[in-house]
Order: sequence, then C-alpha cells, then structure tokens
Amino acid sequence: MTGGFSMRPGPAAPERELLAGDAVIDINADEGAAQARAVLAGFDTETVGLTAVKRRLAEIAALLLVSRARARFGLSASSPSLHMSFTGGPGTGKTTVALRIAELLHGLGYLRTPRVVAVTRDDLVGQFIGHTAPKTKEAIARAAGGVLFIDEAYYLHRPENERDYGQEAVEILLQEMESGRGSLVVVFAGYADRMEKFLSSNPGLSSRVAHHIRFDDYSHDELVQIAELMLARDSYRFTPDARAAFESYVELRMAMPRFANARSIRNALERCRLRQAIRLAALGGTVGLAELTELTAADVRGSSIFAQAG
Repeated sequence: MTGGFSMRPGPAAPERELLAGDAVIDINADEGAAQARAVLAGFDTETVGLTAVKRRLAEIAALLLVSRARARFGLSASSPSLHMSFTGGPGTGKTTVALRIAELLHGLGYLRTPRVVAVTRDDLVGQFIGHTAPKTKEAIARAAGGVLFIDEAYYLHRPENERDYGQEAVEILLQEMESGRGSLVVVFAGYADRMEKFLSSNPGLSSRVAHHIRFDDYSHDELVQIAELMLARDSYRFTPDARAAFESYVELRMAMPRFANARSIRNALERCRLRQAIRLAALGGTVGLAELTELTAADVRGSSIFAQAG
C-alpha cells in the first residue's frame, strides 16, 4: 500500500502523518484506487451483462476509498462489514465475482490476500459429535485474510433433522464474522428462494450480511456473446453459419430442463470442439490455421438438442 497506510487489522507499517483540517486530497490518486479501477475495468470488459453486480462492486470500492480518505484526517475509519450473500441460478457468475471481489478488496487494503477458498456443506459439517468445529475452523484458517465462499449455503440449515450439525458450523462462522471483521469476508451463495429462508432462519446471520447481490439469468443474446468470448479466449471462432446455428441452439437449450446459463454454454462449446476434432481427424491430410480455429454449422448442429426439438 502506498505510504504504509492500511485498513488491515494487526501490525502495520508506520501511518502517514495526519493531514490538517484545511488540506485536500484526491481519493482516486493512490495505488489502491488505481488497482481498484483496474479490477473493475477488467471485470467489465471480460464479462457480459451483470450490470447490477458491477454497480455494487463500484459502490463497495467507493465506500472503501472514502474510508481511506477519512483515515488520512484522523476521522473514524473502522473496517466496514463486507460479508455478502449472492443469490441466483447456476452459471450466473457467482464464483467469478467472488474472485473479483477478493482482488478488489485486497487492492484497497481491506484484505491481506486476494485468495478465495470455495467450500460446501461437506467441507464444514461433520457427521458425528465433535467433528464440525474442527472442519469449520480449518476452512476459516485456509481462507484467513481473504474470502470464504460458501456455495449452496442453505444446506447448512436443516431444521427437519434435529441431529444435524449444520447450525454449529453457522454459529462458528457468526463468531468469526463478528470478531474477525477486516480479516475475512464470508460470502454465502445459492438459489434466491432457499437463501432467503436460510438467512431468515438466523437473525444473527442476517444482520451480519451487509451486502445482498442478486445474479439474474442471462438473456439469449448475452449467452451468445458469452459463447464468443469463451471461444476467443481459446483461439476459436464461429463461421457465420455456425453462429446462426448456435443462436438456434441456445434458444432451444434455454427452454429445456437443467439449463445452467454460462455453465451450459461452456459445456455446449466443449462438445462443438469435440465434433470439430472428430471431423478434422476423419479428413486426414493437412489442415491450416482456419480449419483449426473455425467451428462450422455442422459442428454445432451435430448436437442432440436439434434432434430432440424435432
């Protein structure tokens, strides 16, 4: 951090001398602000949609920048609570956003590391008495200084089972979220309806989650854009006919069960690439750059989705 200023708890480098009351500073001028802008700009260009999510990240960055500025004048700048809940369907970018948040908070001095540790119920809850506390504390220790991302967090709450130990894990998390403010950010993620029941089941938990971020399903056009971004990252592209075929594929797939947004798109592209590889290998002989990088309409329409649609 520039000049040793830090919002992190624990030992820190010498603080800057406090500014006089008539001084002025540019809150966007230091290294942390530059890192935050870079993270936000990269996230904006590398992802499609997620407008509300991007706006919330910018708001969090603004909050921390102002806190840093206040500290320069000796004003109260206690670390704000940044524990979060992410709600939305599968494949809507929740894990990706957790990674960006870790980078953002690290760059702004709130976290010691940009590390994200992703866990589920099985990583936190034991099957027998005495097993849950060590498992939960071990996960917290691995995420210390960074972000603990708990996917499908509602499975920690099973009121129908009196002998379930999920509530013990929740209580340990609550203690850490309160006492360890500034040293760990906990993100609870899952489907919106189930997350609402989970958070409302424990008033202490709900009160400690400061930011609730909703991830909407992607539109048809956004999913096609996501597909093209995924292909470009791996040096592939659709031919014009293939793009038109993939647009039809997405429309059909969205109407079918178990559609998982960008996750389903990624799986579809992997199968397109497999069909391309089989096609090229069957040709024999030599291939050039175009053949190796292009996905054709045949590679797309080979999907069983078209046959199921009749």
